[in-house]
Amino acid sequence: MEGKTVRMIERRGARIAILIAIVVIIGAVVIMLQQKDSLDGPARPTRMLAGMPAPDFTVPGLDGRPVSLKDYRGKVVFLNVWATWCPSCREEMPSMEKLYRELKGGAFEILAVSVDSTGAKAVAPFMAARSLSFPAFLDPEGKTIAKPYGVTGIPESFIIDKQGVIAKVVIGPIDWADPAVVRFIRDLMQKP
Repeated sequence: MEGKTVRMIERRGARIAILIAIVVIIGAVVIMLQQKDSLDGPARPTRMLAGMPAPDFTVPGLDGRPVSLKDYRGKVVFLNVWATWCPSCREEMPSMEKLYRELKGGAFEILAVSVDSTGAKAVAPFMAARSLSFPAFLDPEGKTIAKPYGVTGIPESFIIDKQGVIAKVVIGPIDWADPAVVRFIRDLMQKP
């Protein structure tokens, strides 16, 4: 009888050891999958934050000519990611135009990058119908700007200082003509 009890305890101990090993293996696999990069880059986008260097990019304008962020080094850049079908984007566009008209010509530029899948077909008439004079650029697949900047929704804006460092990230629409916003950008423009 004693031998039978010992064997039962040994079997139960072996089952518990196997169960613990399985749980450890599953946990390790889950952790590895969460850290694994996909073929296109990180599985989760990296959100750009104030104080981080702004990733360089090259996008075509409505005229088809490519423009890079590095072309604007020495200027404060207002990078806005938007789409024509986005109600919040349309809501903030008039204030962006006011900001642009007030600050253009100095050390300031707006780069409004549309993620519309139809590109210039949607963006050009949209800009013309609203008499928007700031430059619009195209990222129809969202890979050039949205992915490297970790954009999770639109509109999303990045104020980039003269050295190419993100000074402010704004998620959602705001009144870009608000005096406090204009003052913030003017202060950046006056810094070396």
